[in-house]
Amino acid sequence: MRRAQAARSALLASHPTAQVALLQMDTSSISSVIAAAQEVKLSHIITMFATGEGILTQKDGITADGLQEVFATNLFGHFLLIRELEPVLCREGRTSQLIWTSSSNAHRSAFNMEDVQHRKGTQPYSSSKYASDLLSLALNTHYNKQGLYSSVICPGFVMTNLTYGILPSFPAFLWTLLMPLFWLIRMFTNTFTLTPYNGAEALFWLFKQKPESLDPQAKYHSLTSGLGRNYTQPRKMDIDLETSGALYEKLLQLESEVRKKLKEKHSRPA
Repeated sequence: MRRAQAARSALLASHPTAQVALLQMDTSSISSVIAAAQEVKLSHIITMFATGEGILTQKDGITADGLQEVFATNLFGHFLLIRELEPVLCREGRTSQLIWTSSSNAHRSAFNMEDVQHRKGTQPYSSSKYASDLLSLALNTHYNKQGLYSSVICPGFVMTNLTYGILPSFPAFLWTLLMPLFWLIRMFTNTFTLTPYNGAEALFWLFKQKPESLDPQAKYHSLTSGLGRNYTQPRKMDIDLETSGALYEKLLQLESEVRKKLKEKHSRPA
């Protein structure tokens, strides 16, 4: 283990944001193998709760405008609002800042450029959050020269009524009983912010920065140490300029279609 710790330290010195976990196991010892397996399973449970992967209930529907509900709520409605407020947000001599609330559940694997609304998929929430990461980068590409800057935060795992709604349907008292376990898990993962106050850390931190100094390809995470200290840490997002640009064009096309339908609807005689 001493050699392993040294190797881990060397890796982290050259790649500070890497996640390197050590597992001690002697395959000639049955008890060692079983103990190691238990450790892996515990680590897997912690990862599931920290990211929501595999436990989120991702339901979707259709809006009155014929759009996928999660896509419209988490992404397209915000995009349309930005487009409408462009004259206000982009004013000469002034700097404006957009901050998207993303998620650690924003996965590239859930997103499909040929199905940006996620009509055919089963992970609409993950898809919409990954799309918001992409859109933030695209907005910076198109609007930075006009003084508008976009950033992305992740509040971590926060226990709110919204969280209860997308986690498995356990009775409320059971979640109360699980809270001490969550506090214990926070000793192993700093993404367990748990309270809205802690989850707002990155949002508050960003408001104190100059928007132009922020990394457009970083997601700023609210983190809480096992001892309860709140801090913000940027982590590179799994996004690229080409994909973000393609999504932006798709959204512009959808915007044009939606506006056309709205105009036709209002022009029809009562």
